[in-house]
Amino acid sequence: MTRIEHHIALQYQIGLDGADLIFNIHAAHMARQTVSQERLQTNQGLVPQMYTDPATGSRFMRLRARPGLLQLQHHATVDVHHHRVMPDLLAEVPVAQLPFDTLTYLNPSRYCQSDQFSQLAMAQFGMLPRGYRRAQAIRDWVWQRVSFTANTSNSNTSAVETLDSGLGVCRDFAHLMIALCRALCIPARFTTGTDWGADPALGPPDFHAYVEVYLEGGWYIFDPSGTAIPMGFVRIGTGRDAADVPFASLYGEVVAQPPVIHSRAVSNDSLGIFLPWHCPDALSTDTR
Repeated sequence: MTRIEHHIALQYQIGLDGADLIFNIHAAHMARQTVSQERLQTNQGLVPQMYTDPATGSRFMRLRARPGLLQLQHHATVDVHHHRVMPDLLAEVPVAQLPFDTLTYLNPSRYCQSDQFSQLAMAQFGMLPRGYRRAQAIRDWVWQRVSFTANTSNSNTSAVETLDSGLGVCRDFAHLMIALCRALCIPARFTTGTDWGADPALGPPDFHAYVEVYLEGGWYIFDPSGTAIPMGFVRIGTGRDAADVPFASLYGEVVAQPPVIHSRAVSNDSLGIFLPWHCPDALSTDTR
C-alpha cells in the first residue's frame, strides 16, 4: 500500500456579482483508493454541494462565491492499494466482449481525434502482439516523440496538434496516447490527479494527467509523459479527455491564480505502507 498526503491551495478574485465555481479536486472514491483523512477550508466560510459520479468515483464540488477574494485549502491523506499483475498476462479485449461502460472510450473526442490516427496507429503498432505490451509500445513511442516543454500548448491543444509540434505537457502526452489506443480499438481514458516523485526541474508541482487503458480485467495505468512515479499517483478525475475533468470550471467574473500543490509520500514498514517506486508490474486501481 502507498500513502500520499496532498495539499491543494487555490485562489480567485471574484467580481461584484459573485460567481459559481465547480471543482474536481477531491481524491476519487474507489475500492482501491481510500481517503482516510480530508479537510476543506475556505476564507468565505462557504458550504459546498458535493456529488460523486457513480461510474468513475470522481467527486465534484459546487460553490457560490461572494465578491472579493476566495481562497480554498484542501488537505487529504489517501491510501492506494494497487492491483499488480505481470504485464505479459494482460490481453486486449475484443470489442464484442468489452463491458458496455468502456465503449465510450473507443470513440473520438474533442482532444483525442482517434479517427485521424488510424493509418499511423496501424503502421506503427498494428503488427505487434495484442495486449499490455502493445499499449506500452504506444506509451514509449509517445514519450520518445514528444518533448516535455512548459508553455508550448494551451487548453485547446489537441492530439493532432501535439503530434505536429512534438512538444507539450502531461495532458498533451495523454491525449496523443489515448488517440492512438482508440484508433486500434483499445479503450483508453484521460485521468487527472496529483503525483509524487516528479523531477523538480520540470517546474512547480501541478495537477497531473495520465492514461488508463482497459485490458483484461480492468483499467491499467500508463504515464506517457514519464515525469513521475505511477505508484505515486492519486486519482481525482476520469473522462474521455481533458474537457470532461477540468479541476475548476468558473462561471462569472473570476480571475484565477495558479494552483499550489504539495504531495508527500509516507512510509511505515510495520503497517505495510511503502514509498512509491518504479514497479515493473502492470498497475491498476480499478479492476473488476
